[in-house]
Amino acid sequence: MGFLATYIMRGRWQAITAACALAFLSLFMPPISIVSSAAVALVTLRRGAYEGLTVFASALATIGALGVLMGSVQFALLYGVVLWLPIWCIAVLLRTGRQLSLAIESAVLLGGIGIIGFYLYKPDAVGMWTNLLTQMAPDNTSLEAMQPNLEAIAHYMTGIVAAGTVFGWIFALFLARWWQAELYNPGGFRVEYLNLSTSPRLALGSIILVSIAAFTSGGISELAWNLSILVFVLYTFVGTAVLHSLFAPLKQARYLIIGFYITLFLIPHLLIPVATVGVSDAWLKLRQKLSATK
Repeated sequence: MGFLATYIMRGRWQAITAACALAFLSLFMPPISIVSSAAVALVTLRRGAYEGLTVFASALATIGALGVLMGSVQFALLYGVVLWLPIWCIAVLLRTGRQLSLAIESAVLLGGIGIIGFYLYKPDAVGMWTNLLTQMAPDNTSLEAMQPNLEAIAHYMTGIVAAGTVFGWIFALFLARWWQAELYNPGGFRVEYLNLSTSPRLALGSIILVSIAAFTSGGISELAWNLSILVFVLYTFVGTAVLHSLFAPLKQARYLIIGFYITLFLIPHLLIPVATVGVSDAWLKLRQKLSATK
């Protein structure tokens, strides 16, 4: 994707064109939305908040104009805001603070605010999600048999949707940072990623949050579980970085690391122990201990 990063950095209009074109394609292939967000993030990381905001605003105006022609201006504008505004904010934080972990934590915080705001706006979130899941169920299934499962899943759908959104933001930020490193600081993103960590205070707060979810009931427990799903996303990234670092010095490290990521993709349940590694690293400092034993 280096050619795309080079094109985006040629100028403002190239960045706007890339962001808009990729946003349009993402309507048919949703994963491309990550690349569109990364285009705005790359400009922001390299040229600053004002230039990134200019690209974001211009791209938003462009898709808004297209929305007018297609009769869906509100959808177009909302889609652009959701796609580009959060990643612009996160990229500004990374450019200013120069800490990848801070940017990721901020993404999770934004997602958490979104969950709380959604519950305040829609107190009957479970009912809404149950109706949506019921409508999405295949026609050849028995709704009566599926109803208990749908209602169970509905309790966590707010957190699942928020987690998917935050994952997209973080992945877009990683892609933009990798592009930036490839163009201007080869190898820089690898160093940042492998040093990804969080503070013991945040890890302790995350454990307390999960404990509240497990040992309370009702609305408090439900909200805590949905927020815990976001925390899980955070520590999955941290745990993956830790394990990547531990594999790197080993013989055949290249094949081990590739196999590690393929295994995580094929067996998602392994993300739970990976996230546990991420939480425990806040106190154990596994990478520092590995360096000390060399």
